[in-house]
Amino acid sequence: MNVNATDNDLMAAVGAGEVQKLAVLFERHHRGLFRYFVSMNRNRELSEDLVQDVFFRMLRYRASYDAKQSFTAWMYQIARNASVDQAQKRKGEVIGIEEFTERRADPAAGPEQSAVMTQDLRLLRQALDRLPADKREILVLSRFQGMKYEELAKVLGCEVGTVKVRVYRAMRALEQAYLSISGEKTA
Repeated sequence: MNVNATDNDLMAAVGAGEVQKLAVLFERHHRGLFRYFVSMNRNRELSEDLVQDVFFRMLRYRASYDAKQSFTAWMYQIARNASVDQAQKRKGEVIGIEEFTERRADPAAGPEQSAVMTQDLRLLRQALDRLPADKREILVLSRFQGMKYEELAKVLGCEVGTVKVRVYRAMRALEQAYLSISGEKTA
């Protein structure tokens, strides 16, 4: 297996019958997908199951993959579909956001700086929790998963300009939620 091959090339090979190449794609993308799902549903076990489901669906629908399109956008479209299907099965449950980052304060930082950073991250998580699922999702994909606006447009089925507006609005909503929470904590 050529580990330097692009994701598009690997998925094209999977589509052509070289299904063992899916293992390389799994190694490259399972952590990002897991973080995406955990950010959306707060459930680590369910997120692990959804990651597996995404790769099973990629294998099942490999013939539908178009190598001219972005692999990442195609994969996250499958992920969104898997998430929606799972949510329909779990109707009535409240879905929130898990800790979207496992980053810790710099070990070289002093205890005060570490405490401030931990508090800021906690407030940011709470603010992200308050956002509607669509705003939370676009922030998770664009900011924490690093997807480009063009890829997001394909995943969301809209124009790039619409994605930019949605990201902007989601960032504003996150800012307002953060300020509201931090104001509540200091008052």
